[in-house]
Amino acid sequence: MELFRAQEILADERKINVELNGVAVWIDSVDTDSQQVKVHAEDNPADTRTVEAQELQEVK
Repeated sequence: MELFRAQEILADERKINVELNGVAVWIDSVDTDSQQVKVHAEDNPADTRTVEAQELQEVK
């Protein structure tokens, strides 16, 4: 996904499904300087990762 879309999803009040390598995640923050997105696994909030926005996929 594009970085701007990750920002839109983060700001949206609705739940928008996002996956990282087939695992459902929540977007915690977007860093436009480094082009990185901090996420955590939906079923395990302690499992946090910082990834490139392009690694994320919006599930429709």
